[in-house]
Amino acid sequence: MEFQAVLKEKALYVEGLLKKYMPKEDGYQKTIMEAMNYSLSAGGKRLRPILTLEACKIVGGNEEDVIPFAVAIEMIHTYSLIHDDLPALDNDDLRRGRKTNHIVYGEDMAILAGDALLNYAFEVMLSSSIGKTNPDKYLRAINEIAKTSGIYGMIGGQVVDVQSEDKQISKEKLDYIHNNKTAAIIIGCMRAGAIIGDATCEQLEDITKYAKNIGLSFQIVDDILDIVGDEAKLGKKVGSDIENNKSTYPSLLGLEKSKEIANSLIGEAKDSINKLSEDVKFLNGLAEYIIDREY
Repeated sequence: MEFQAVLKEKALYVEGLLKKYMPKEDGYQKTIMEAMNYSLSAGGKRLRPILTLEACKIVGGNEEDVIPFAVAIEMIHTYSLIHDDLPALDNDDLRRGRKTNHIVYGEDMAILAGDALLNYAFEVMLSSSIGKTNPDKYLRAINEIAKTSGIYGMIGGQVVDVQSEDKQISKEKLDYIHNNKTAAIIIGCMRAGAIIGDATCEQLEDITKYAKNIGLSFQIVDDILDIVGDEAKLGKKVGSDIENNKSTYPSLLGLEKSKEIANSLIGEAKDSINKLSEDVKFLNGLAEYIIDREY
């Protein structure tokens, strides 16, 4: 089966998991559930939950143990997208081919929907971990996700990104933004999956290197697609980086050099993951997909 078909199959599997965990739309506060579910059910590649599941599997872990964490990761990712799209930040009106949350529900509900998804993600992870015979590894996994999605990870990167608008910044600062805003949560989800799967220290190190390299490469390719991408395929507006005067790899180094760096990072990612003894065919395919993707 071709990689794209495998990826779609895995994404559909994640869609099914998400439906089981989505909050029911009832009660006085049902509007917030509707807003949460609107963005959570909007599709997408579902790469982060897939990577969480895959990291557990390749170290010989039980996939069932990590399902709540995979679902929670997508909730956290979705909350970040809702907030990113707000007028105070990127001010986008299209996400995954649909109107953004604040366009449909208003800014107030969009802010609250993002807050609710973040909180609910931790409810899901913690409630699934209570009563486990070996709670330490689940707490470690939750800590990885909390750290990489917080001020020392995704939010930290977003802060520097916002403060860097309309400024010419160094490649060092741009790498900080990308490594935290995008790569950190990918590192966190894969480390969490591997920890729950009882990875060795060496396996965890190789998985971390893979995650960091594909995370940075993914963002560089995003920067490239914002210039040369097809809006219909991307499901979002292109040219927003230029419009918002944001520093990106292409703006600092040019398109060709950016592509060269992204390719190099993917090569390093594959070298790291190929050290593992289990079947890493899918993760190698994902690395190649990231560099070749059009959306």
